[in-house]
Amino acid sequence: MISSKKHSLLRTSVGIFVFSLAGIATSFAAPACDPDNGGIHLPPGFCAEVVADNLGAARHAVATANGDLYVALQGSSGTHSGVVALHDSKGDGRFDVKEYFWDRSATGIAIHEGYLYVASPLSVVRFKLTPGELKPSGEPEVVVSGFPTEQEHRDKGLTFDNHGNFYVNVGAPSNACQSQDRRKGIPGMDPCPILAKHGGVWEFKGDKLGQTQDTGVHFATGLRQFPALTWHDGAVIIVMNNRDQLDTLWPEHFTVQDNATRPAEPMYRAVLGSNFGWPYCVFDYIQQKLILNPEYGGDGKMVGRCAQYTLPIASYPAHWAPVDVAFYSGTQFPARYRGGAFIAFHGSWNRAPMPQAGYNVTFQPFAGGKPAGKFQVFASGFPGKEPLMNPADADARPDGVAQAPDGSLYITDSQKGKIWRVFYHGK
Repeated sequence: MISSKKHSLLRTSVGIFVFSLAGIATSFAAPACDPDNGGIHLPPGFCAEVVADNLGAARHAVATANGDLYVALQGSSGTHSGVVALHDSKGDGRFDVKEYFWDRSATGIAIHEGYLYVASPLSVVRFKLTPGELKPSGEPEVVVSGFPTEQEHRDKGLTFDNHGNFYVNVGAPSNACQSQDRRKGIPGMDPCPILAKHGGVWEFKGDKLGQTQDTGVHFATGLRQFPALTWHDGAVIIVMNNRDQLDTLWPEHFTVQDNATRPAEPMYRAVLGSNFGWPYCVFDYIQQKLILNPEYGGDGKMVGRCAQYTLPIASYPAHWAPVDVAFYSGTQFPARYRGGAFIAFHGSWNRAPMPQAGYNVTFQPFAGGKPAGKFQVFASGFPGKEPLMNPADADARPDGVAQAPDGSLYITDSQKGKIWRVFYHGK
């Protein structure tokens, strides 16, 4: 066990953080950044250090007030899964202590009321955190079970609101609700039957064990897949992975260029009852409007029934593959970043024969609770090679963003399990 300062728990709108019982600010070492920023590119005035490596497929992460970090791991055969707890025992900013626990593939992770909550494809569990101990000692408690078992799009993020409820994405095991999925010219099922259990946000109670999807609240619908979700300003903010293969499934209407540029990755503001139109509609990045999907009779221009659905509040280029989003509340970065959102884009696979794209962390400015201005690519260079034609050739793929207690930013990598810590030095 690793001893750490005793603490109480508090959640903020950008993540889950903890403060000392005495209310005294904890001092954190600002390590010297790597000469090459750990291989990534950042805006002027920023630098980065790789503070952990070779963890496994690192996904979402959450930090504690004494500087420890809990990272969810997407496990597969022969690799780590569950959670890794990281601790800096030397005070040099690098995580030299690693404690692995649990044995499920995981994505979503949060701390709430003294518990660490972790989302796997089929359940949400929680571990009791003991002050002074890094690794939870008890068995996990099952908070929610009974999620669908289909393999496609089943990874789950989670986020807490300000009232002790949490929200989980249940992805749709489909591209556009075809009866024979991803087959050329097959129309979409109408109405789409999988929306009853998939393609939406479900709400649960944070303090209640033994819940199931059926006992939760079907909070929002019309979404494809979106582990990138977070609570902010009274709503669930979502960045969604949009549809694939417009050109190969519907070549009479869409070219390779259309497929590579038109299906935007939209950002949504979800409240109870929101419907965003998947699978009937797709938000077109070039036209900046919601159009009818070809599976439902669309020709690339027709709006039709799509006029009835809620529009995104922002949008990002096709196939960038958003996998995490977090709002920044710190003061370590310049004031222009405060209140804005960092989005981890895992990167595309569906742009061939054109080069793949995404593989970055993007910053979306906000003002007055709404996106304000054009997004900015904040961190790039993760693949290590350009042009990238095959995602498997990428050196790294960003998968999670989390704010450290001092306001620096952690970025996780799902290829080999690197963790970067980004600082602003102002030079």
